[in-house]
Amino acid sequence: MSLVDLNSITGTRHRRPGSGWYQRLNPGLTLAWAVMILVILWALVPGWFTDWSSTEGVAGAQRLAPQAGHWLGTDQLGRDVYARIVWGASHSLSGALVAVALGLTVGTLLGVTAGSLGGRSEGVMMRLVDVLLAIPGLLLSLSIIILLGFGTVNAAIAVGITSVANFARLARSEVVRVRHSEYVEAARGSGGTFIAVLWRHILPNSLTPVLAFSALQFGSAILAISTLSFLGYGTPPPTPEWGLLIAEGRNYISTAWWLTTFPGVIVVAVVLAANRISHHYSGGRR
Repeated sequence: MSLVDLNSITGTRHRRPGSGWYQRLNPGLTLAWAVMILVILWALVPGWFTDWSSTEGVAGAQRLAPQAGHWLGTDQLGRDVYARIVWGASHSLSGALVAVALGLTVGTLLGVTAGSLGGRSEGVMMRLVDVLLAIPGLLLSLSIIILLGFGTVNAAIAVGITSVANFARLARSEVVRVRHSEYVEAARGSGGTFIAVLWRHILPNSLTPVLAFSALQFGSAILAISTLSFLGYGTPPPTPEWGLLIAEGRNYISTAWWLTTFPGVIVVAVVLAANRISHHYSGGRR
C-alpha cells in the first residue's frame, strides 16, 4: 500500500520537511528584528536602559574594564561606555533616518519622473545620476560637509545626497518595468490619463522594491555617518555618537580594548540587521 493510500485511510497527511511552523520560523530574521527594536528603544527611551550620564565622568573611574556596575567598562574620562552607546543611538539612528529620507524622497522622485516621461528627458536625468555614481561616496560626502560645516545633520544630508543616485536608478528601472506591463497598457487603452495610470497602477507596483531598498540604505547610512564621525567630520564631542566613540578609544586600543570594540560591535550588528531585513522583504528570503 502506498503512502498516499495509507494517509487517506488514517486521515493524516504526510508532512514535507520544512512545512511546519517550527521550520518556517526564521531565526536570522527574528534576531535582526530584535536588534533593530532594541536600538530603536535605546534611541527613544534611553533612560529605561541606564542610569549613568553619557557626558559626565566619575572621578577615579577612568578606563575601568567591564565589571559589575559598568557592564562595558568606562572610558578615559570615567564615563560609562554602555551609557554612551545607549544615549548615542538617538544621534546615529536619527542621522541615518534623515539620510535615508532625503535619498528616498529626492531619488525616487527623480527616478519616477525619468521612468514615466521617457525619451530625452529620461536621458538627461539619468546622465545626471551617472555623474553622481561616478563620484566615490566618501569623497562626495566630505566635499558636501566642507561646504555645509560639521555636525550630525550636515553629515546626514551629505550621506543622503550620495544615496540619491542609487534610489533614482532603482525607481526608474521599476517604473520602466511596470510601465510596459499588460495591465498598464490595458489601463491606457481604456482611456486612463497619464496621471491616473501613474498614480493607480505604476507607483503602487513600483515602490515596494524601493522601500525595501531603503532598509538596506539605512544600515549603509549608519556606517557612513559613523565613518565621517570617526574621521572627525561628524558629530563633535562630547556627543556620544557611535563613530565618535570608536575614534575616541583608538588611542587606548592596547590598554582599553573595550572602548572601540563594543561600539564597533554595535555598529556592525545594526548594519547586518538592517541588511538582513532588507534582503528578506525585497524577495530574497532564505
